[in-house]
Amino acid sequence: MLSRLEKERYLCHIMLEDVGEEGQLKLLKSSVLVVGAGGLGSAVLMYLCAAGIGKIGIVDFDVLDMSNLQRQIIHSQDFLNQSKASSAKARLKQLNSGIEIEIIEERFKAHNALSLIEPYDFIIDATDNFNAKFLINDACMLAQKPYSHAGVLKYRGQSMSVLPHSACLACVFDKPPKKGLNPISGLFGVLPGVLGCIQASECLKYFLGFETLLINTLLIADIKTMDFKKIQAPKNLECRVCGAHKITHLQDYEI
Repeated sequence: MLSRLEKERYLCHIMLEDVGEEGQLKLLKSSVLVVGAGGLGSAVLMYLCAAGIGKIGIVDFDVLDMSNLQRQIIHSQDFLNQSKASSAKARLKQLNSGIEIEIIEERFKAHNALSLIEPYDFIIDATDNFNAKFLINDACMLAQKPYSHAGVLKYRGQSMSVLPHSACLACVFDKPPKKGLNPISGLFGVLPGVLGCIQASECLKYFLGFETLLINTLLIADIKTMDFKKIQAPKNLECRVCGAHKITHLQDYEI
């Protein structure tokens, strides 16, 4: 049962017919692991915290530098040269002191991936490199964990949600690009905020039982032209990760 303060805090959710007090209680009892506290992670973390997800884990080993502040809005100048995970936790506690925040200041690698995701109900890929994105996909497929993927570059981004028996990232893209094809480029500051909000929305909809997730669907967004389109991405029965000869263990990607 929601407390008086919780009813006040989450009033706008409770007023929605398909959320209500019951839906808000589901959110408060849920847990999410966010891998990455950068541009995507900033929006994801802020909105999941505000929405009342009961426990949020943050995996990030990096420290904050000045160039991050153009888009990573969860952080502030006060935390320059300090841990991004600690900075994010401090901001989230200011926003909503009633939720549990766990920080893991480690690299997400094959040797620790399964143990990191195991305690959580839903995983969010808020990383900025192909190695991590494909490893998160593999770990979630192996552990049968639902997760949200997103990626951003320049003015364009993409997102899809993955359930244990739906199409996975490898169904769509197979493998990370070869060395030399992994672009290093600029990034329009608001873009990861837009895609991060989409990821947060997908996560909340999952817990609330909505049937409108980006399952077997890739959303592509161009923030410069404001073109948004959805592409059908069916499960590949021969997928090297989740298909007939699916993976049985994890290995790090090195590109």
